Amino acid sequence: MLDVDVIEDPAAAAAALEPVRSRLLSELSAPASAATLATRLGIARQKINYHLRALEAHGLVRMAGTRKWGGLTERLLVASAASYVVSPGALGPVAADPERASDRLSATYLIALGARVVREVSDLLRRSREADKRLASLSIDAEVRFRSPAERAAFTGELTRAVTALVARYHDDSAPGGRSHRLVIVAHPTPTPNEAPRKESSCP
Repeated sequence: MLDVDVIEDPAAAAAALEPVRSRLLSELSAPASAATLATRLGIARQKINYHLRALEAHGLVRMAGTRKWGGLTERLLVASAASYVVSPGALGPVAADPERASDRLSATYLIALGARVVREVSDLLRRSREADKRLASLSIDAEVRFRSPAERAAFTGELTRAVTALVARYHDDSAPGGRSHRLVIVAHPTPTPNEAPRKESSCP
C-alpha cells in the first residue's frame, strides 16, 4: 500500500469522491470483505459490491487475498493507498496554472503554485516508481510568528536575499549532466479555527 496516491484520471477522481466509495476507501486501510464492510456501514452487501467493483475498476482498491466463510470463498480487498490527492491535471484545461495568474502576491497565485507542485511531483514520482528509483526531493515546513507587519516585511526581505544568493551560487546552465530543480517558497497565515479573517498587507 502506498502512503499517498495521486489520482490523475477524472473518472477515478469522481469514483473516489463519491461519499460511499470515499468511506469504503477509508475502511479498506486493512483488507476486508464485502460482507464485513456491509456490517460496518449498515449498507446492503449488494450495494457494497457495486461500489467496490467501481473502485477496483479504477485501481483504487485491489484484491489482497481470499478466505473461507460459511462455506463460501470471500474476496478480501484493500485500498491502493493510505490517502489520496486528486491532481489538478484531472480537471484538464481548467486546472489552476500559475502562468495564468496576474498577481504574484495573491493567495490565488499561491494556490496555483501548489497545484503545479502536485501535478509535476506526482508525474515525477510515477516515473521514478516505474524505473524503481528514488525521487530526489526536499521540503521544509516551519512556522514563524511575527511580532508586527514590519518584522514580517523584514523577514521577507532577508529570505529573498538569502535565496537569491544561494540560487546564484549554485545555478549552472552549462553543467554537463546537470539537472534543473524547481524551488518554490510560500508563506501564508496559519489557519486558526473560528478566527475571523484579518486584513493583511500584500507581503507574506
